[in-house]
Amino acid sequence: MQLSVKVSRFDPDTDSEPRLEPWTVEVEEGARILNVLDAIHSLDPTLSYRSSCRAGQCGSCAVKVNGEPVLACTEEAADGMVIEPLDLPVIKDLMTDLVSGISSIPRINTCDCGIIPKQEDIERIKPLRDCIECLSCVSVCPAMKVTDFLGPTSMRSQMRIALDPREPGNRVREAISQGLFTCTSCNRCWRVCPKNIETPGKAIEKLREIANREGLTLPRHQEVSNLVKTTGRSVESGKYAFLDLVDEVIEPYGEVKGEVGFFSGCMFNARLPERALDMLEVMRNAGIRVIISKEQVCCGSPLIRTGQTSFLDELKEKNIRAFQDRGIKIVMTMCAGCGATLKNDYDTPFKVMDVSEVLTCFGLPPLTKVPVTATYHDPCHLKNGQQITKEPREILEKAVERFVEMPAQCCGSGGGVRSGMPDVAAALGELRREAINKTGADIVVTICPFCEYHIQEHSDRPVKNLMTVLVQALGKEPASLQ
Repeated sequence: MQLSVKVSRFDPDTDSEPRLEPWTVEVEEGARILNVLDAIHSLDPTLSYRSSCRAGQCGSCAVKVNGEPVLACTEEAADGMVIEPLDLPVIKDLMTDLVSGISSIPRINTCDCGIIPKQEDIERIKPLRDCIECLSCVSVCPAMKVTDFLGPTSMRSQMRIALDPREPGNRVREAISQGLFTCTSCNRCWRVCPKNIETPGKAIEKLREIANREGLTLPRHQEVSNLVKTTGRSVESGKYAFLDLVDEVIEPYGEVKGEVGFFSGCMFNARLPERALDMLEVMRNAGIRVIISKEQVCCGSPLIRTGQTSFLDELKEKNIRAFQDRGIKIVMTMCAGCGATLKNDYDTPFKVMDVSEVLTCFGLPPLTKVPVTATYHDPCHLKNGQQITKEPREILEKAVERFVEMPAQCCGSGGGVRSGMPDVAAALGELRREAINKTGADIVVTICPFCEYHIQEHSDRPVKNLMTVLVQALGKEPASLQ
């Protein structure tokens, strides 16, 4: 078959910047990207790229295809692909400098202790030992763009070594010195990993748990934990609390098309109740009954991300019972972090759906497009934590006159970084400002309350929740509690 692709060409010795070079080549059906590069190389031997094992085991051929890191030897080729190097220092064309990144990965210290790992040790290590050191995770890590953080694959290695009984050193203290608490828990490293290693959940958060047991948790994170323990909430309430403002059952204006329980989360309950009220107005117009359990508490996400899990099970039990006892089959979230936590860290007897999934499932009410140009910010816990990107965009496109894309990038507010490492969070927030300005949009739309708060601090454009935009598209005024 014939494929037309574009390939990045760049020689640092002679070129001022990369250029995309178009090629059309003949390859077999089912060809991999590496086959396409081989075909181009047969026509132009100056093209530089790596190719070693050709079996997805060495990691040397990792490149970006349409902006996403993949292994060239395993990813199927497609017409119209744009092939670029990973976001690492480029040696030439698609060949990047892997040596500096790989050489910084921590290795186990030698030990003459004679200890043999037990089977349970081996089982705990297994999820972390499949790394092929392709550095795809390093190329996408937001924290590494603004700090000296050693990166996700190094944290994975530290946790893998910490689990090995033959290791005599304290890997946690070393990990902290290498930037353990600068990880934003964006999960981007997990989603681009060709071996599906869940580095944030299986390594970084576990290292933070060990740090907590050793009394090394950041002071601000300890304050949040104490607040959850004493109040059931991770943030202090403002003048109004959403759960105090609403009835337990909110009926739609007309025919009931569906029913959901609403998990409000701490931010929408205590800091941004107006956004949750906007959501209720949208649901009432969409024919969806909303049941709001007043017994619900913090989902525990701030505790999981910072390694403070000693009373996490109590929170889980309360939240599950709050909805299970009412016979609720679908629990809806509109906080990306809460949704990702309920889906990934809980074992629930009910289905958990983001508000954008619910509206996509049951249908939107009639809308009139708001006369603005809007761009959309992907919350990390929605895009990477729940793999939801299409639904919010499709909804937004129906609610505004013009929609413009913006590259997805962590805003810096997650993983306890905003509270514990504010300078890092601010630096990432400024990168969002630059990206927003490039779009020329009038407003920035998101769903996550943490993203909304943080981006607004680093943007001159109004930042709005998707539900607020939908209320405007209904021809109504957004909720106000002034």
